[in-house]
Amino acid sequence: MTDGIPANAPVIWWIRRDLRLSDNAALTAAVDSGAPVLPVFIFDTQDEDLGAAPRFRLGLGLEHLAQRLERLGSRLILRRGAALQVLQDLLKETGAQAVHWIRAYDPASRARDTLIKETLKSQSVAAHSYSGNLLFEPWTVETKTGGMYRVYTPFWRAVRGRDVPGLLAAPGTIPAPEQWPNSDQLDTWKLAAAMRRGAPVLAAHCRVGEEAAQDRLDEFIENGIARYQDLRDLPAVDGTSGLSENLAWGEISPQRMWHRGAEAMAQGAAGAETFLKEVVWREFAYHLMFHTPHILTKSWREEWQTFAWSENEDTPEVLAWKQGRTGYRFVDAAMRELYVTGKMHNRARMIVASFLTKHMLTHWRIGQKWFEHCLVDWDPASNAMGWQWVAGSGPDAAPFFRVFNPDGQLDKFDPKGRYQAQWIAEGNPNPPDTARAFFAACPKSWQLSADMARPRPILDLKAGRERALEAYQNRDKG
Repeated sequence: MTDGIPANAPVIWWIRRDLRLSDNAALTAAVDSGAPVLPVFIFDTQDEDLGAAPRFRLGLGLEHLAQRLERLGSRLILRRGAALQVLQDLLKETGAQAVHWIRAYDPASRARDTLIKETLKSQSVAAHSYSGNLLFEPWTVETKTGGMYRVYTPFWRAVRGRDVPGLLAAPGTIPAPEQWPNSDQLDTWKLAAAMRRGAPVLAAHCRVGEEAAQDRLDEFIENGIARYQDLRDLPAVDGTSGLSENLAWGEISPQRMWHRGAEAMAQGAAGAETFLKEVVWREFAYHLMFHTPHILTKSWREEWQTFAWSENEDTPEVLAWKQGRTGYRFVDAAMRELYVTGKMHNRARMIVASFLTKHMLTHWRIGQKWFEHCLVDWDPASNAMGWQWVAGSGPDAAPFFRVFNPDGQLDKFDPKGRYQAQWIAEGNPNPPDTARAFFAACPKSWQLSADMARPRPILDLKAGRERALEAYQNRDKG
C-alpha cells in the first residue's frame, strides 16, 4: 500500500461510444498503469432517449465487446443510472483510484463529463479523458482570424495536411482484479424491445464489432476505394465502405480509416482523396456541433429560425413519407431500406430529406427525429448537419436552388431500376426478400402488405418545387 492506496487498486476504463480495443487511448492508458482494469459501460440517464434502432445496435455492440473481453480474461461491467453516481458507487465498491475515458463532444455529454471530472478530482480520484473519436480536437481547428469554420471546403483545406495521431495496438491482455463488482445482465436492459418484430430483420444487416469493422475496411481498401468516386452515388451498387454503423459506435476509429485511406492515396488509388474528404465531412459536423451546439435542435442559420415549415407530424403525408408510400420510387425505396437495414445510402438520404423539407415543406426536425429512431449508424452531429444542409438552414453556400427531383435523380443514379426493385414490392409479381422484409419489420398497425397497389403520388413535384422556391424567396425578402 502506498499513501493509503492499496497496491492492487484497480482503474476504471469507462466505455462510451468506443466499443473497440485498438486505437483506444483510454484503454491503453489504463493497461499501461499496471493496475487491474475494470471495463465499465454505463447506460446513462441521457441514453434513455436513444431511438429504437440505435438502442438495439448498441446492445449488439455491447454483447460483442463483452465476448471479446472474456476471451482476454476480462469482463464487461454493466451498470445503469446517472453516470456520476454509478462511478462513485464503483469507486467505493472496488477501491479504484482512477477513471479513463474517450471524450464525447455533444453538449449534454460535455456538461456531464466536466462535472464528473471536477467531482472526481475533488475527491482525489484521477480522472483522465482522451482524444480518440475524432481526428482533430474541435478547439484546435481555427481560421486565420481565430474563429470557427462555417463552410466545409476551407475546413478541409485547413486540416488535410495535418498530422493525424498514429494507431494503437489492442492489448494482448487486460489485467483483471482479484474480485469483480456486480454487473447488470445485458438482457435485462431490453435494448431490443422497442424494435419489436423488426429486431431480427435489422440484425441480419448489421456487421458488429471491431473485427468485422476492420475486415470491412480491408475489403474496401482492396476492392472498392479505387472506384469510390465513380460508384459512391449509385444506391444499387456496393460502392461505399459501409463503415458508418461501426464508426458511429466506435468499433473502428477515424484515425484507422484516415491512415488506410492516405496509404491508398499514396499508392495512386483514384477514389482515396474523396474517401478522406468524407471522413473529414464527419469531422466538420462535430466542429459545428462543438462550436454551435444549437445545430442539434434549432436552425443553424439565424435567419431560418422563423421559416414557415409545417411542424405537424401527424399528417397523412408525413406518415406516407415514413412508410415509404409517397408514390415516388426513389423516396419510397430509400425509406424502406432505412426501415429494413437501419441504414440508408447517402445519395438517398439527400433525396428523402429534400422531399420532406422542400416538396412537402415539413420541418427538418421531423425528419431528424425519424432518423434518430431508425438509424443504426445514428450520430448526433452528422444527423443534424445532414438534415440542415439539405433543408437549407445549415452550412451550405447555395441551398436556395437545390430542390432534388426524385424522379430525375432516379433516372440519373438508378437508370436500370435495380435500387427501386430491391426495396419496393408492390406491383412486382416476384419481389426479392429485401422488399418483402419491409412488411415483416414495419408496425402491424400500419396494415401494409406486399399485395397492396402502388401508392399514388402524394403531391405534384412541379407544384411542390414552385411552392418551396416561393417560400424561400419570401423568407429572403422578409
